[in-house]
Amino acid sequence: MGIVYAIGVGPGSQDYVTDIVRKIIRNSDVIAGYKYTLKTIQDLLSNKEVYEITMNSQEEIYQKIKTKLGNKTLVVPFTGDVNFSESEVVDRLFEIFGNVEIIPGISSIQVAAAKAQVPLDKAKVITMHITTSIEGKKLELQKALLDGFSVVLVPRPWPKNQEKNFMPSEIAVYLKKNGFNTSKMRVHIFESLTNSDESSFIGTVNELERKTFSDLSVMVFNQTRLESYASFS
Repeated sequence: MGIVYAIGVGPGSQDYVTDIVRKIIRNSDVIAGYKYTLKTIQDLLSNKEVYEITMNSQEEIYQKIKTKLGNKTLVVPFTGDVNFSESEVVDRLFEIFGNVEIIPGISSIQVAAAKAQVPLDKAKVITMHITTSIEGKKLELQKALLDGFSVVLVPRPWPKNQEKNFMPSEIAVYLKKNGFNTSKMRVHIFESLTNSDESSFIGTVNELERKTFSDLSVMVFNQTRLESYASFS
């Protein structure tokens, strides 16, 4: 069987596609990815065998590709960094194709943290963007905030089942119900990071109730305090 790559193509702007990812795509034969992800790398797709997948169609398409891949190179691109919030799909690629080479990309998590001036080594990074239960992750969010950490969080959009939807509005209500004074908690919401339609919200968590944000949202709870090397000299 040919080589299979799982690669991160950045948050959305072509400016954030790394050189190594561009090189791998140019040297590949088959590309299978989501519509938004393919749009990010559309300038690299000429003369490629391209499959646009969805959550419902991806299994069928991966199996179809496997039967005729031969010695060709398959690239499965992921928005952001393939090592973050994509493990369910990557695990399935290993099950189907065997060995998969993983190439990291720049994540919206990194961009959001930079814009909010929150160092990742002083923050907890949490993704709710999974299909399995997020109850444990909700408790992880509470503990991180109570322990004084900043939190960079990817919400969970689930438009077809509002009970599974856990977007900024639901997160604000959840925290208030669990005893947090959300009127005192500062938060950033970044939407469509690095794209021409990028937007942001800065305010308090209680202001998020009943507000609607896009599926391409990242939340940052900023509880960071300056601690430079001069503080310890």
